[in-house]
Amino acid sequence: MTCLFHFRRLGVELGKSVVFQEADAETRVDVRESVRGQDIFIIQTIPRDVNTAIMELLVMAYALKTSCAKNIIGVIPYFPYSKQCKMRKRGSIVCKLLASMLAKAGLTHIITMDLHQKEIQGFFNFPVDNLRASPFLLQYIQEEIPDYRNAIIVAKSPSAAKRAQSYAERLRLGLAVIHGEANHSESDMADGRQSPPLSRTTPGHTGLELPLMMAKEKPPITVVGDVGGRIAIIIDDIIDDVEDFVAAAEILKERGAYKIYIMATHGLLSAEAPRLIEESQIDEVVVTNTVPHEVQKLQCPKIKTVDVSMILAEAIRRIHNGESMAYLFQNRL
Repeated sequence: MTCLFHFRRLGVELGKSVVFQEADAETRVDVRESVRGQDIFIIQTIPRDVNTAIMELLVMAYALKTSCAKNIIGVIPYFPYSKQCKMRKRGSIVCKLLASMLAKAGLTHIITMDLHQKEIQGFFNFPVDNLRASPFLLQYIQEEIPDYRNAIIVAKSPSAAKRAQSYAERLRLGLAVIHGEANHSESDMADGRQSPPLSRTTPGHTGLELPLMMAKEKPPITVVGDVGGRIAIIIDDIIDDVEDFVAAAEILKERGAYKIYIMATHGLLSAEAPRLIEESQIDEVVVTNTVPHEVQKLQCPKIKTVDVSMILAEAIRRIHNGESMAYLFQNRL
């Protein structure tokens, strides 16, 4: 398991355990000290191999449960499968499945950061502390972006407008929204029940005639708001495939923005993302260290990192000591 946090903040050492894969790729865990009656925090960041990381977490949690640990708290800064939190045609809500698996394995609490949808907390039958990265990203904007007062906060789609609006209000800046996309957004694919099946008739049954549903038609890409002569700061929670961000940067440049920043909590930066960012109109991509991305930074110097280990370490300390978590959520987005 990969750990991004500085344990010197807490004054503790890592527990003695080993996680490895057998020759047949099975995951094995060996806990090498007594955990009976203890509060155990499993810190699991999500590397490229998501499914292996999940299996490690499940096996570790179950090993601790069977070793009589008192509480097993998962510290999962980026919660995997969080984008699969809605029914899409004949798919499944995989995020709900993962929540059930973690509970069954023995977890009693989760600390995470900026869930893709806040409603995901309802999938769990134990407490979930959904921390916010916004204070750290807001601080970066104020301290590292020259003349940020001449900036405008941009939502790259209407679905991201609420998050962008929160940033705009706290920074006392204007808000712009990009409407119309070449690709299908999540909302277009959200529910197969919006797509009536072809009518079928059976012998002796005339069939039920339903009103036809008009097909959606995306408008051309437009920008609602004036970005001319401004610094454009695009806000989102996850940056993975960057094609949408690159397209947004191009349209903002065409509308007169002279600098383009992208701010996101989770920098997955999959596939060709570093190369596409380097070749694009984007000036800088700022993400937190909830997900390891050292290789991507070497490939693209435009990628910058904001450290959020402080708030995660403080959350661990407060939970272990039975202190209130309210302070960590004061004035958060």
